[in-house]
Amino acid sequence: MDIVIDTREKQKAIRNILAEFEHRGVRTISSKLFVGDYMSLDNPRRIIDRKQNLSELCGNICQDHARFRAELVRAKEHGIQLLILCEHGRGIQALPDVAFWRNPRGIKRVRQGGRWVELATKAMQGQTLYKALATMEKKYGCRFLFCEKAETGRVILELLSERRQADG
Repeated sequence: MDIVIDTREKQKAIRNILAEFEHRGVRTISSKLFVGDYMSLDNPRRIIDRKQNLSELCGNICQDHARFRAELVRAKEHGIQLLILCEHGRGIQALPDVAFWRNPRGIKRVRQGGRWVELATKAMQGQTLYKALATMEKKYGCRFLFCEKAETGRVILELLSERRQADG
């Protein structure tokens, strides 16, 4: 299997992924991808976009929404099944688990009257993020998948080896 890795992936962040690919005899090519981060030359219509955790994914939805949405639209318009693989771990194994996520930016500590207090912020919480991701799956035909960081290389290979599933 030959896998194309987007040139914008930081080498330090994907060291373990590359080690897994090498261990399994997978050849890699570095090139800018139209969408996502990982693509098998055997099935260029199935591409994986890797996210390091739910905080990054939440940032994509909130701060980078237009760019993220444009990537989903591009994939759909070109018949690409985009799989967003989030390396969150810690109890997040499937999309419904996102509803129970507590955004670390949801609380901020401030000093009031000589002592520290915690105040709630307006940061997006799990239930809202879950609803947004579920809507995106339906609207754009992408899928949000989750794994532990240590499993990412193996999961990428498994996902890229699967036959394209019919949108349903």
